[in-house]
Amino acid sequence: MVSWAEGPTYSGRARAVATNKAPTWPYRGVGRPVSTFVMERLIDMAAQRLSIDPAALRRRNLVRAEDFPHRTPPGIVWDRCGFVETLTSACDAIGYQKLRDVQLEARAAGRLFGIGIATYAELTGIGSRISAAPGMPINTGTETATLRFDSTGAITGSFGTASHGQGLETTLAQVIADELGARLEDISIIQGDSAAVAHGTGSYASRSAVLAGGAAVLASRLLKEKVVRTASHLLEASIDDIDVAEGRVFVVGTDRSLTFRELAKAVYSEMGRLPTEVREELEVTKLYDPVLGTTAAATHIATLEVDPETYTVMVDRYVVAEDCGRVINPAIVDGQVHGAVAQGIGAALYEEVVYDEAGQILTASLTDFAVPRAADVPSIKTQHLETESPTTVGGFRGMGEGGTIGAPAAIANALADALAPLGADLFELPMTPERLFRLLEKKTKIPKS
Repeated sequence: MVSWAEGPTYSGRARAVATNKAPTWPYRGVGRPVSTFVMERLIDMAAQRLSIDPAALRRRNLVRAEDFPHRTPPGIVWDRCGFVETLTSACDAIGYQKLRDVQLEARAAGRLFGIGIATYAELTGIGSRISAAPGMPINTGTETATLRFDSTGAITGSFGTASHGQGLETTLAQVIADELGARLEDISIIQGDSAAVAHGTGSYASRSAVLAGGAAVLASRLLKEKVVRTASHLLEASIDDIDVAEGRVFVVGTDRSLTFRELAKAVYSEMGRLPTEVREELEVTKLYDPVLGTTAAATHIATLEVDPETYTVMVDRYVVAEDCGRVINPAIVDGQVHGAVAQGIGAALYEEVVYDEAGQILTASLTDFAVPRAADVPSIKTQHLETESPTTVGGFRGMGEGGTIGAPAAIANALADALAPLGADLFELPMTPERLFRLLEKKTKIPKS
């Protein structure tokens, strides 16, 4: 199947092929690791041809702060995000200019040492307009949060999205605690349960922190209003004088206060304490739609060296500078970055679906399918810009896919940089030792250490 797309500034053709040999499977980042690999290799190839430093060429072409919001030729709108700033931050963190001097010394000693950069941007937490524009048959653009006080003062948050290992329960509980003024230990999260909320479409497309987090913020604000109104009657104070923090409602500047447990008991059990006309159920449901969604961006820089005898690649240093908006839980965010980079290193150097001539898969288990070991993944340094999104509630941006999108391109560019003195170039991944050997065999006998 071949399809065309045309606009005032671009045209494109896509060809779909049906095959029983699947080149990949549902993957973190969907098709973006591949497209970023192509774009970032083209940038480095252009830099080499023009004799311009790869970082300098990117700096010339990245969208700058004054150019946001930026509309791309196909019509996608990037909101304000740290495109240039992630590049600057990553270069500073790894000491980029000094690294180039180190590379000159390594090359003079006959070592195959490379430095690779990859920058990318992605839409995250997409809203209803992005979903509807291409005629998607499912709703990916909304998320629902239901928050409820029980009679003990404990709070339950129910969501349609579901965690698949990214610590979403903790993240959403933190959002609720911050907005509502609750204690983290008093909050329970129910997720991915169609019996708990009217609708949910799951966790994908770096959407959960943006959409579920935004819904949690809005629902928490509504519930807090109910709590404050109720407490103003119980504490005999003006609404403007009531504040909430750490699971306690209090009159500012006095010692009068109620715990959430005491407030819930008054609402649900002590009927005489509240007039009928002001008694409110301590439960709210809020639907959130960010309409367009938001932008996330990052720059990855990797250094590596190729062993001239075994053709193995040793990744030495790795830096990620990412703008994922307001960071809710730094440990969880760093963990997602590190895990995604490890997956991206696997895509660049190890992981490949292999078939024989009869179409029989040869890498059907971890016995044959190579993944990176702990020793293959370097220490990863992360930098967070925290430019809050101007288009989402809470200022959140998605980031769960980011490391996997940038890592293959950064590793590929570092490999190509290492092999540049030999006249070799790189156009495919994964670059396994065998593939690396055959690539270099066509060029020249590489120096022995």
